[in-house]
Amino acid sequence: MYLQTALIAATFATLSTLATAAPVPSASPSGGLTAAIITTILPATAACTGTDQYANQCRTAEQAAPLINNSFKKYGISSKAEQVALLSIMLFESVGFKYNHNISPGRPGQGTRNMQMIGFNLQYAQSLFPPDKVAAANASGPNDVLALVNTDDYSFASAAWFLTSQPACSAIRTELQTGSTAGWTAYLTQCVGTTDTPDRDVIWNAAKAAMGV
Repeated sequence: MYLQTALIAATFATLSTLATAAPVPSASPSGGLTAAIITTILPATAACTGTDQYANQCRTAEQAAPLINNSFKKYGISSKAEQVALLSIMLFESVGFKYNHNISPGRPGQGTRNMQMIGFNLQYAQSLFPPDKVAAANASGPNDVLALVNTDDYSFASAAWFLTSQPACSAIRTELQTGSTAGWTAYLTQCVGTTDTPDRDVIWNAAKAAMGV
């Protein structure tokens, strides 16, 4: 799922530095995710300042927070530790909500805010839309499948859908809910199928602190 480009790596290194320096906000009265929490983790999410061809993909913390809260409600993610993990992977994979599809190497059909591969986006679309609509998009190509699930409501909910729908994730959820490093590593390596790296851990640790886990 990870966007592997030098530009993105450099951008994320800057964001990670900001994450470690930000103050911890107080929890929201409702206990939900707030824009203040997100900007504490990554201050750059406070605004979208890009002017390149991908600028229209960017969403601010203010825009993202209610969408992510809706995803937690829809898919029954009540564990704060699981919420931390899902927020962390979205922030990392989308580079602070800047992107919603893979821009390099530009894999067709890879996208949403957790940068799902086309096979998962097809499954996700099948969970949301009538079979004939999904079949038509699939016949047109992977980017058309991605387009079905890449509206803001669906794009910010894909990480929650993935956690609750994939068999490989079921076995690690109990450990993930403890907020432990072992649970986070298991989520990345066994559920998502990626590598636990220090730059991912920076965001996760900042999210844990900001969300009081």
